[in-house]
Amino acid sequence: MPPAVQLTAVRKSYGGAVVVDGLTLSVAEGEFFSLLGSSGCGKSTTLRLIAGFEAADAGAVMVGGEAAGGREPAYAKRVNMVFQNYALFPHMTVAENVAFGPKMAGMARAARDARTREMLTLVQMEGFADRMPAKLSGGQQQRVALARAMATNPQVVLLDEPLGALDLKLRREMQQELKRIQQDRGLTFVYVTHDQEEALSMSDRLCVMHAGQAMQTGTPQEIYSRPASRFVAGFIGENNVLPWHHPESGREMFLAVRPEEIRCSPGAGEGGLCGRVTESVYQGADCLVHVSLDGGQVVKIRRSGRGGALPPGTEVHLTWPEEAACLLEP
Repeated sequence: MPPAVQLTAVRKSYGGAVVVDGLTLSVAEGEFFSLLGSSGCGKSTTLRLIAGFEAADAGAVMVGGEAAGGREPAYAKRVNMVFQNYALFPHMTVAENVAFGPKMAGMARAARDARTREMLTLVQMEGFADRMPAKLSGGQQQRVALARAMATNPQVVLLDEPLGALDLKLRREMQQELKRIQQDRGLTFVYVTHDQEEALSMSDRLCVMHAGQAMQTGTPQEIYSRPASRFVAGFIGENNVLPWHHPESGREMFLAVRPEEIRCSPGAGEGGLCGRVTESVYQGADCLVHVSLDGGQVVKIRRSGRGGALPPGTEVHLTWPEEAACLLEP
């Protein structure tokens, strides 16, 4: 079985500015795959290339083993897209919005009505069939947009920052709902976000993008625990990137160590690093302690519990398990 989505050495530029630069990635059937990166990294353009809204300057974009795009109308495409602003038809009811794709595809009225009811039930909006979009909350509009995208039974559903307009509490609720729907239906989702927590908590795999390139692709655990570069180490979550002299090769390299992996003991010690506390920031379940090393670099440490805070000026000794440190190239 071919991948649900396959990009090979894809390049796209606008007016001489390269937006996607030699991007290669593969998305498996039934996978929740996220494109994660800051604004302008090329992730939304990549989604538009998969949708067929844009044509690549070079390389290949395949959906289900066939070239993306083509001349078929939007309702007949093998992919459907959910936008950040939902893009619902304002003059149609909820049911009419969801039924639009099947209707344009020529589905019989009875089958179309059944599909609409099925999709609205799936997104828990069955009681809103006759409501107009303007009468819905942001979260409700997002559910309807997802139901409409799934109504034509596409191979791939593309989601471009679909939760960006929601408040934090509702966004977290919808993250759970999207994951539930994707798993229940066995759908292939390609999801664009700049939110690291969102990508790590929802994705089966993700691609960290920067300047139009894939910096690292892997499971959330792989990318968080074993970043492939200094960029990924600095971009994903909090990390301490420390200069390191490799004892065997003599090369100057870097170590990435997460704040929660560092053991911080008051007083001096042998091995590890020594420094002094400059600040302790209480954050509820834990405390973020800033330590200035003898060489001047500041290291962040997470200490849990009520005794997590340490007074400024406290001399400390820092160590970590060998397996917690990730060696990085310069």
